[in-house]
Amino acid sequence: MREISAEKITAAVAALCARAAVNLPPDTLACFKKCKAAEASPAKKIFEIYEANAQAAACKKIPLCQDTGTAVIFLEIGRGVRVDGDIYAAINKGVKEGYTKNYLRVSIVDDPVFERKNTGDNTPAVIHTKIVKRDKIKIILLPKGGGAENMSRLKMLTPADGVQGVKDFVLETVKLADANPCPPVVVGVGIGGGFDGCAELAKRALIRPLGKKNKNKNYAALEAELLKLVNKLGIGPQGFGGRTTALAVHIEYAPCHMASMPVAVNIGCHSHRRAEAVL
Repeated sequence: MREISAEKITAAVAALCARAAVNLPPDTLACFKKCKAAEASPAKKIFEIYEANAQAAACKKIPLCQDTGTAVIFLEIGRGVRVDGDIYAAINKGVKEGYTKNYLRVSIVDDPVFERKNTGDNTPAVIHTKIVKRDKIKIILLPKGGGAENMSRLKMLTPADGVQGVKDFVLETVKLADANPCPPVVVGVGIGGGFDGCAELAKRALIRPLGKKNKNKNYAALEAELLKLVNKLGIGPQGFGGRTTALAVHIEYAPCHMASMPVAVNIGCHSHRRAEAVL
């Protein structure tokens, strides 16, 4: 059994916070280039601005966006690993260090309704944990901006609604979002798993590399169809119209009760930031 110290986890998370805020992943940049080639003005110009912004952020070591988001952590802990310390405390310490030492905007308030006092260090993080068959720890950080997050929705469909019900709900959600989440968006869809489970599935769908298909051929086909339908909405980059309203549609699914078919849609903005580390 391998032992990993809490200090090492803290350092890794702090580094991920700094990296994700500043550097767009290669798959996002590749999508910009591909979509720009297919667009006419003004949408083409918007993609040029996105590319210039990404280059400036990387060169000057400043955030891609002023909203550096909620720190959403997807944590995979190997069964062959022993953590020397409290792993959740270590992660939150890493978020605190990563945000404060790199002067990233802190956005978390401790009381959502009454006091709404800023915690001052962007903690606590939102942490989703899986135990897996390995002797390593994998940490994926998804900084989730408030504008895109606010456009997300969940609906308890019934089996009778079928595939068409899923399509209608996804399209309705993107259409209602319009330009608010800074399109072109990444659409994460969670199906099944219950009321709480489908929301996590939708968010988990956002960490998949852009354009990587679902392993199930039926869901892969649905992803492709939904992407075409979403892009036909014509909202386009920043709402100025065009062929690209979404960079990708990703679906994750899980078993559910036979009387239910819950569906959640979690929207990600064009600045699709993620970073990961394996310890």
